[in-house]
Amino acid sequence: MKRLIFTLALVIITFMVSAQRTLIHAGTLIDGMSKKAEKEQTIIVEGKNIVDIKSGYQAPDSGDQVIDLKGSTVMPGWIDMHVHVEGETSPDRYIREFTENPADKALFATDVAKRTLMAGFTTVRDAGGSGVNVSLRNAIAKGYVVGPRIFTAEKGLGVTGGHADPTNGYRADLKGDPGPKEGVVNGIADARKAVRQRYKNGADFIKITATGGVLSVAKDGSGPHFKEDEIAEIVSTGKDFGFHVAAHAHGDEGMQRAVRAGVKTIEHGTYMSEETMDLMIKMNAYYVPTITAGMEVAENAKKPGYFPAVVAAKARVIGPQITATFAKAYKKGVPIAFGTDAAVFKHGENAREFGYMVDAGMPAMETIICATSTNAMILGQSDKFGSLKKGLLADIVSVPGDPLEDISVMRNVNFVMKEGVIYKSE
Repeated sequence: MKRLIFTLALVIITFMVSAQRTLIHAGTLIDGMSKKAEKEQTIIVEGKNIVDIKSGYQAPDSGDQVIDLKGSTVMPGWIDMHVHVEGETSPDRYIREFTENPADKALFATDVAKRTLMAGFTTVRDAGGSGVNVSLRNAIAKGYVVGPRIFTAEKGLGVTGGHADPTNGYRADLKGDPGPKEGVVNGIADARKAVRQRYKNGADFIKITATGGVLSVAKDGSGPHFKEDEIAEIVSTGKDFGFHVAAHAHGDEGMQRAVRAGVKTIEHGTYMSEETMDLMIKMNAYYVPTITAGMEVAENAKKPGYFPAVVAAKARVIGPQITATFAKAYKKGVPIAFGTDAAVFKHGENAREFGYMVDAGMPAMETIICATSTNAMILGQSDKFGSLKKGLLADIVSVPGDPLEDISVMRNVNFVMKEGVIYKSE
């Protein structure tokens, strides 16, 4: 009898919890799709989902929870398409590769995850790490760790000596000859195996380094690395596993090879030519500018000893160019997504990117659409999140005031809900 009473009580409590509604009274609502904001709206949330959006401030029923955001602008949770959750910039970053254990990276990444979510980013695309990123994704999904949902590349792919070669800068006896298992590709067979290894390791998409990079301990920062047939094989094999491909690229020739081969996003795009812009428009490839990272590395390169000399030389040149390229690409009509390269700067400051995009000529509303519905579409998740719409997951953030008038308020998030759970409410 006691067991029956307990079971009935549990059923009643479960029903009450699942039936409770949350009414969010939004002074201004941006849905992530329309270029027009709406005033005085009520978002109705039950469980994990938005069940309705109504005009006016709806009166609560008995038992409803009301969130008063009448003085705020409410919008979908933001999506950052380029982060690295396992690390963060510091003068000793290169030494830490030899002093930290995977567990150290994992524990640090849990703090990164929380900071990112509290900054308004309910979803991120992790553009490559050591594999800790896969475990963190799983832990967040299971509710063990607080953070954004993660789509991860696991380990990025590069060529021998390229930006994603994990042994760059090591002394000779430590370099070895890493291959597809470690994310190093030389030839068609390697390309195929490396993609399959990422699938085996739990990746959600593929990241390649189509050119040299800024922060790798290697001289080349912009030359093309992969041959076009290698990239085409990566894209083709990736399709077999449902992967899209993102390509880190600073130099123009590497970008063109990647776009022609079918990659979905170009990351950084520093020296993108108008010819490449036209090609991206034709191929419907998206540009992820990461302006914040460019600005940050340029500043840090001015600090004596912050970077190795070979890195500082590249950072001083490449950083400032990204802003100019973004401005030209936007005017040209290149499809643009929102991504920051957080880790190159401190995690949790991702919203700086909105300001840089506006400064370079993109209207504030368009930056918000890039960071919401556009990014959700690229991830193939438009039916789950990325906009405020009946039936979608309740990923909702707000900022005080009006970001369409003052984009800097995007750095002052006062409310965060992910899948109907409130993580921040000021």
